[in-house]
Amino acid sequence: MGIGRFVYTPILPLMTAQAGLTAQGGAALATANYVGYLAGALAGALPAFRRPAVARASLVVIVLTLAAMPLTHNVILWLVLRLIAGIASAVTFVAAVGSVLHHLREHPAHLPGWAFGGIGGGIAISGVLVLILSTIGDWRTAWWCSAALAAVIAAGAWNMHPEPDQKSTMDTTRKGTRAFAALFTSYSLEGVGYIIAGTFLVAAIDQNSPGWLGSGAWVIVGLAATPSAALWAWLGRRWSRPWLLVVALLVQATGVALPALLDDTAGALTAAALFGGTFIGIATLALATGAELRFPRSVALLTGEN
Repeated sequence: MGIGRFVYTPILPLMTAQAGLTAQGGAALATANYVGYLAGALAGALPAFRRPAVARASLVVIVLTLAAMPLTHNVILWLVLRLIAGIASAVTFVAAVGSVLHHLREHPAHLPGWAFGGIGGGIAISGVLVLILSTIGDWRTAWWCSAALAAVIAAGAWNMHPEPDQKSTMDTTRKGTRAFAALFTSYSLEGVGYIIAGTFLVAAIDQNSPGWLGSGAWVIVGLAATPSAALWAWLGRRWSRPWLLVVALLVQATGVALPALLDDTAGALTAAALFGGTFIGIATLALATGAELRFPRSVALLTGEN
């Protein structure tokens, strides 16, 4: 899922330079992916989507949509492919999170955190891949190699079992509903903020920096994201999750603002590290808080907002 949803970020400058993709077209592709992600997250709340066969199908769809991107120059077809990829990414994420929270419930908090960190691993590996291919290949090769990489990793997740659908026997209290509403609103605003940086960070850095720095910064994002969920989950066992969310959001806001304030290499790499070190950690804290509130379908609802 880290590859399927986020590899577009380092490939975007290549498509702009080599495939004639305009800035408006690039934003439209990103929007299509987010709309698909929202639809997939909401679908993930339905019992029919809580089956291993659906999770496996979503893995296959991610690989196929990556491989199909270089087969056309038609922006409309690209929009459809990114829309479908967004749906499959969300279904995969909901299935993975449900599986992790269900099967590792009694285990140390860092284990689910490392599972979340798989997204960062996918970002880092695909970032390295695109960084290498940007010097020896073109945008088509980047998509095809990303599809091959996603297929290899998907094979390791083939036997993933989503959390079985269980009807809740608990009544959500009015206080719990208000708390979840506040969490839902905060996480929605986080989604608006982080996804802009998550899509255009590389392109923004490339405007004022050497060609390698944008893709290199994206690798830093992935490397920082890989252990971050485990770290924030560990901290969440020792300090208040709401306060940790506030801290993480402030750190992320600083990282997002840095590329606009500093044009040097150090600023770009620091921004990447701060952003990567928080965006999955925030998801970890928010989803854990939602599960703690016992709000029905909290994972799918919160995933749809991010």
